[in-house]
Amino acid sequence: MEGPYLHSQTSLAHRPKQHHSYSLFPSESRGKMSSLPFLLASPSAMETSRSATSTPIPASSTRWCAPPPRWGTPVFVARRRRFMVSLAARGGRHREPEQTMGSADRKGGSFREVGDGELATLIRQLGRKGMPDAAAQLFHDARAKVCEDAARAAMSALMLCYADNGLFQESRALWVDIINSSFVPAMEVVLRLMDTYGSAGQFDEVARVVHEVTAREYEFCAEVYSSAVSCFGKAGRLEMMEATVQEMGSKGVKIDSLTGNSFVKYYSMFGSLPEMEIAYERLKRSRILIEEEAIRSMARAYITRRKFYQLGEFLRDVGLGRRNLGNLLWNLLLLSYAANFKMKSLQREFLGMVEAGFSPDLTTFNVRALAFSRMCMFWDLHLSVEHMNHKRVTPDLVTYGCLVDMYLERRLGRNLSFVLDKMDVHSHPRVSTDPLVFEALGKGDFHASSEALLESNSHRRWTYSKLISIYVKKQYRSNQIFWNY
Repeated sequence: MEGPYLHSQTSLAHRPKQHHSYSLFPSESRGKMSSLPFLLASPSAMETSRSATSTPIPASSTRWCAPPPRWGTPVFVARRRRFMVSLAARGGRHREPEQTMGSADRKGGSFREVGDGELATLIRQLGRKGMPDAAAQLFHDARAKVCEDAARAAMSALMLCYADNGLFQESRALWVDIINSSFVPAMEVVLRLMDTYGSAGQFDEVARVVHEVTAREYEFCAEVYSSAVSCFGKAGRLEMMEATVQEMGSKGVKIDSLTGNSFVKYYSMFGSLPEMEIAYERLKRSRILIEEEAIRSMARAYITRRKFYQLGEFLRDVGLGRRNLGNLLWNLLLLSYAANFKMKSLQREFLGMVEAGFSPDLTTFNVRALAFSRMCMFWDLHLSVEHMNHKRVTPDLVTYGCLVDMYLERRLGRNLSFVLDKMDVHSHPRVSTDPLVFEALGKGDFHASSEALLESNSHRRWTYSKLISIYVKKQYRSNQIFWNY
């Protein structure tokens, strides 16, 4: 087989030496082929031009112009033929892949036309990818080609894009254009802008947005105030949060339950105990019911400062009979006595909880179990475990830890089987106790070491029996080392 596309199979060692300078097209046929592009030249024309010269052209000189080998394979030709037949059957024509929506045109450098509902979406996507300059170029090129509502939505999206990427001056300029026009921004856009400013520490900008929105008396002024309280409170800016609440009262804006509970929660997180209690009294005077999140936050503040008596008084003031909070109030009350190891009061309040119609849960039993374990009250802890089985409450790692720590502390590790045989020690370990319990009473030695072991070997199939055996061996070895020294 001969021709211009023939690949040379001759090795370099057996290739004859040539002393002529070869070109792709000989001088005799160069005039004939000059009018044809090289890649479009037919094989017959190239064969004719090659035969016209007296000097043969080595195949190695034409190796670089050969097309990929798969172009001439029967499989590729058959696939190409089937593709063209199916394309003709659909009535279409072969064309180059179309550019993606919003991408730049390579010839003109401008963006392709987008729909009215697509411009804002594309700007948001560019903002999430950290490309505010591309988003601005897209907005300026497509602004005149979309309707007015789409342009306003795109402007809001570009403003948020600037804010998300830290370009606060550009975002502020767009906000001024929006707020001074007849266009009313959407509530979601304003709240998102305030949240972005608050996350970046731009609290003056948050206050400015609140002032400009409320000065125009938009319908969502209450939501803007509530968002401002959250923005200032999360950052610990209690003075700005207090000023916002006072401004709400002066303008007659009603404080809802979310805003009031957030007000108390942030004072409990960043304020002192007297400030927190004053905020709670103000909430009660507003006749707003304190919710679970604020109760937990106030309880954590009392527990952190070891003010368990004040915690009990606060819980009684809230009302132990509230059913919508489950056993939260009763469990915290029991915790206030267990942390001070007032065992008689703990038992009395537990009986009062049962008489009030509340069924003990896992946290209730574990609060009592931790107190019994620290005081080495074996019989009371055994009765509590049997009560759990009677109520069909499944023990967790905290319950097992109370038993193991109590027995090993009294050098009674061999008697652990007396209580563990009645429990399901072959189940997977879990912790379902309220975290507030650990803040008041801490974690036992078995609990802490087992959690570290579970985190370090998470792929292993652990059971309570395996954890207990490892911990008992560890304690036995530590005792041996102690007595050897």
